[in-house]
Amino acid sequence: MANAKEVEIITRLAREHGVSEEAVRAILDALRRGGGTMAQFTHADFGGMSQWSSGMTMVGDMFNDGLKAKLNAIAGELSKHLGEHAAFLGEDAAQDSGEDHTVSYRSAGPRQAGQWWPQALGDPSSVGSQNNMRYAVFPERRRLVIDDHGRTKTYDTRDHRISGVSQSQSTDSSLTFVSQNGVVRVSDLAHVDDG
Repeated sequence: MANAKEVEIITRLAREHGVSEEAVRAILDALRRGGGTMAQFTHADFGGMSQWSSGMTMVGDMFNDGLKAKLNAIAGELSKHLGEHAAFLGEDAAQDSGEDHTVSYRSAGPRQAGQWWPQALGDPSSVGSQNNMRYAVFPERRRLVIDDHGRTKTYDTRDHRISGVSQSQSTDSSLTFVSQNGVVRVSDLAHVDDG
């Protein structure tokens, strides 16, 4: 729930960047769920499913650089606000939408209890999940690990620097990733056995 200061920020950012207040509120809510440092949300003002974290901005309208710049500016300011007012993260930081279109995406910190990826890979740069599928990215090792309904597979990411993810809403629940080379389908990556 936004306080009076946040309502003022939401109104100002919407006006400055030419998006709806609902869109700014969606970013703020997603940032709360992402601990103030990352967001994944769906809103028509940003072309659908979008993601933001420091150094990575992805909008549903993938090649719209103007839209990416708007998201980067809005999310950057809201992230700074939440960082300065950590109490406003509240319980929302621990909640996530149960809707099928929501993918949780976060930077990974030190190894946590319940680690599901191979220990030999170390700590991932980011992890995420949706429904019964989850992934972990290991750029230093050039690996992507996907756990799909309890079956874990490791892939060689080659020269791809993965910066975003989306999941098809079709019945096959396939993940696609975004790198500096564009969209990367898991089916295009070589399956490897890292033990």
